[in-house]
Amino acid sequence: MSVSQFSAMSTTRSSSEAFVQYSSLSRFIEFGSRNRRSKKLLLTRTLNFRPLTTTSFCVKNVSSEPKANPNVKEPVVEEEASGSLNPYAPDAASITSSIKYHAEFTPSYSPDKFELPKAFFATAQSVRDTLIINWNSTYEYYERLNVKQAYYLSMEFLQGRALLNAIGNLGLTGAYAEALSKLGHSLENVAYKEPDAALGNGGLGRLASCFLDSLATLNYPAWGYGLRYKYGLFKQRITKDGQEEVAEDWLELGNPWEMVRNDVSYPVKFFGKVVSGSDGKKHWIGGEDIKAVAYDVPIPGYKTKTTINLRLWSTKVPSEDFDLSAFNAGDHTKAAEALSNAEKICYILYPGDESVEGKILRLKQQYTLCSASLQDIIARFERRSGANINWEEFPEKVAVQMNDTHPTLCIPELMRVLVDLKGLSWKEAWNITQRTVAYTNHTVLPEALEKWSFELMQKLLPRHVEIIEMIDEELINTIVLEYGTADPDLLEKKLKAMRILENFDLPATLADLFVKPKESNVVVRDDELETSEDDVESVDGEPQVEKEDTQEEEKIVEAIPKPPKLVRMANLCIVGGHAVNGVAEIHSEIVKNEVFNEFYKLWPEKFQNKTNGVTPRRWIRFCNPDLSKIITNWLRTEDWVTNTEKLAELRKFADNEDLQAQFRAAKRNNKMKVVSLIKEKTGYSVSPDALFDTQVKRIHEYKRQLLNILGIVYRYKKMKEMTAAERKAKYVPRVCIFGGKAFATYVQAKRIVKFITDVAATVNHDPDIGDLLKVVFVPDYNVSVAELLIPASELSEHISTAGMEASGTSNMKFAMNGCILIGTLDGANVEIREEVGDDNFFLFGARAHEIAGLRKERAEGKFVPDPCFEEVKKFVRTGVFGPYNYDELMGSLEGDEGFGRADYFLVGKDFPSYLECQEKVDEAYRDQKKWTRMSILNTAGSYKFSSDRTIHEYAREIWNIKPVELP
Repeated sequence: MSVSQFSAMSTTRSSSEAFVQYSSLSRFIEFGSRNRRSKKLLLTRTLNFRPLTTTSFCVKNVSSEPKANPNVKEPVVEEEASGSLNPYAPDAASITSSIKYHAEFTPSYSPDKFELPKAFFATAQSVRDTLIINWNSTYEYYERLNVKQAYYLSMEFLQGRALLNAIGNLGLTGAYAEALSKLGHSLENVAYKEPDAALGNGGLGRLASCFLDSLATLNYPAWGYGLRYKYGLFKQRITKDGQEEVAEDWLELGNPWEMVRNDVSYPVKFFGKVVSGSDGKKHWIGGEDIKAVAYDVPIPGYKTKTTINLRLWSTKVPSEDFDLSAFNAGDHTKAAEALSNAEKICYILYPGDESVEGKILRLKQQYTLCSASLQDIIARFERRSGANINWEEFPEKVAVQMNDTHPTLCIPELMRVLVDLKGLSWKEAWNITQRTVAYTNHTVLPEALEKWSFELMQKLLPRHVEIIEMIDEELINTIVLEYGTADPDLLEKKLKAMRILENFDLPATLADLFVKPKESNVVVRDDELETSEDDVESVDGEPQVEKEDTQEEEKIVEAIPKPPKLVRMANLCIVGGHAVNGVAEIHSEIVKNEVFNEFYKLWPEKFQNKTNGVTPRRWIRFCNPDLSKIITNWLRTEDWVTNTEKLAELRKFADNEDLQAQFRAAKRNNKMKVVSLIKEKTGYSVSPDALFDTQVKRIHEYKRQLLNILGIVYRYKKMKEMTAAERKAKYVPRVCIFGGKAFATYVQAKRIVKFITDVAATVNHDPDIGDLLKVVFVPDYNVSVAELLIPASELSEHISTAGMEASGTSNMKFAMNGCILIGTLDGANVEIREEVGDDNFFLFGARAHEIAGLRKERAEGKFVPDPCFEEVKKFVRTGVFGPYNYDELMGSLEGDEGFGRADYFLVGKDFPSYLECQEKVDEAYRDQKKWTRMSILNTAGSYKFSSDRTIHEYAREIWNIKPVELP
């Protein structure tokens, strides 16, 4: 659209009038604390707000609408009107003026065109105006009431696109659709121009974002804290060589949602040294100083005025740290060294840590998050407390939740601030810290339980290491007090398992308890006990052992390297906090009985379960409008969006043929969107009539994408051995969809990606197979892709080795959208199966309690692989999938022991069970009535897995906070 066409658009106000109105709005925002009646009047005059008394215009889906249920009287679904945030909301005409204003006066593009990218920015800035109003009101109200507030610290927040989510939560979808239509664009096309925020990678980050949505929707006073990554993890490209990583470009054109707070910045220090002052206090001096600057992203609740904050930290240095003399002398690199060191902290999510520099950078990231966030939290506490600051009240006003071990440094940092800067005693500070901080564990994998080099941490954070040493010493005293010294072996076992400092000598007071007599490893016969004078030398009359033998022994002792000294972050989390929770029932039991069993025996009251949940707003209401309308019509209410327990009522309609027909129609509409997505992203054409079988998640050996693709290879091999008629009779047509990123340095995961794409290239071009089997790897999987794939999927693979997945959240999203799961009894699969019913979940594989025994059996050489497993590996090695050498990949599934061998994740053990289960899938899919019934029951059974329920549990049982609804 040209600028002349854009300007000629019919609106209720001119641009100059809009400018005046928005100037008034700016004053309204700036002086938002004035009386509410005046604010409301100004808002009404400024933006032509009108009461929400009628149904707003909504954009209809381009797909055909499902048939209405003749047996149920359908209500008028007033999606916008029923959710007004206050008695006033902007109408389409006001929104049109608002968008035009931002296109002209806050431009990110040249003024001569109003094309889609510019339309997106102007629309987002228009939405942000409303969010700022609600954000300011929320913040002001929390300040005035001095409420207890929860702070959620996470290295990841995987938000996805924000536009549709924001206007949906505000109840303005119809109004914005109408406004954009007047301006020559569709809401869908405008929203598509928004890049996904590159602030996370997997379930950890998506969970954090779901939690923020629920916190705002439920009116809990809470904020999120994270880092503002410039390049995210990486953008994934799929080439002939497999996965290729390039820098993410999400910030290149700017981020219309964020608000930089130049007045909110805090110093963060690295390196230096610790000295004792004349006052007896410790002072951390010297080193490298940077500044963390706040960028705020408003998070709106659904149909509530509450808008909470995600505060992201960006790092820089003051301008005086730029060495102008060096620059003018031609040493440009040295001149910008301080700036570069600061900025790179927020360049990449999870920088590679194979090098020392990479490890230092990761630790800098974690400390920056903790230090800046705690300084901000403490400053807020002091401001709200006024002149009478009582630090004992800090845990009554502040709850800090550490999302996994990345924010562990909150514990020594809070201790440092309280003791060194605020003058509290160690005992006072330790009591406050333990009552404030809590820890969510997300893994049972040993390699994912963070351990940092003591030497590296001592170099980077010298004062924190001193504090950690003192915490470790206090823990030792607690363990000794609990178990006594009568049984040194038991005490040694406890200390080895529980200490924060690993591979450290015990304090001198305890060392004598564990001194064991030296045992000779030389067997001496009785007849050798008599020694002649020729065999020994005498020094001062004492016989001496021959020197050559002694020197040889010393050489042997010196050849054994000492294990590195480490700081165990998970142990520090448990010791320093008041609550530890797992994220699924089976995971929490493993945490208590295996991973942290010694801690559980000592402090059973600390350990809890908080099964993960996902927001039903993004994961049904907004991403699957067809299904949402069906649910609302059959339940005769839209309350299920915030009260998912109502979804269970769908069970009574599961056999209704009209509901089943509507479910199938909605699923097909969603599948058609994915057919277009696959064609766009990969070039492959797939049939919407095939079963859509999906596995999308991080590429990791324990998640067993390798099991899935080997099952597909076996299916392909068997198809090739049949006639066309036999193939058609035996197999249901399938489209097998993969997506996910392999970490850049994870060689085996990248081999799996390469293998999947090679299998796809062979199978998809085989004319004998046609539409009976297609394999697709969707590149650069993210939230926006998930919002298309999940509603369209009919079977979803959650096939991790039992006992290794903490929870999973994608399994919940798939179940909510009527997708049937195939999986092991792992993570939240266990609870999902209980809710949806055994008959509506395809179960296979070994159980969690069997895994250790199966690995032991393998190590002892007792495992006998199934012939079908040997057959499929042999087939891969024939080169049918191209010239790439897959010996290393197949070799990892062979042998009885060794690094990268012995099939640690039990692919071979579960392979025959998996194939048998897939045959049951084919059988069930042929009976579409049965399959649709299972699909409905999965949606009905997903009621338990809303993040709203999870947040209520955190708020009540860990944070002790209550909802605060704005007046």
